[in-house]
Amino acid sequence: MLQELEQDNLAAIVNENDVVLVQYAASWCGNCKIMKPKFKKLASDNEKIPFVIVDAEKLPESRKLANVNNLPTFAAFRGGKLINQIQTNKLDALTQLVNEVTNN
Repeated sequence: MLQELEQDNLAAIVNENDVVLVQYAASWCGNCKIMKPKFKKLASDNEKIPFVIVDAEKLPESRKLANVNNLPTFAAFRGGKLINQIQTNKLDALTQLVNEVTNN
């Protein structure tokens, strides 16, 4: 399930689901644009898990959940807590993060 946040409500989504994967991005970020279709593809391969795209500039409260200071950042939440995050423009690293949280 893929969702692009319109409101600053990531905390509610994280608390309502066992596992959540997030891409923090911005409209001006070239690497974010490169990674977005890859993130969407991983979401379609893992339809039972919420994949959320957060505009890190427009949604500051959601950004704080992962202390984002570089874009793109990908964060994995389990049980309402941040368990891992990476800053990458490499599909292999993103896939590894997704596998880490979906295979446990």
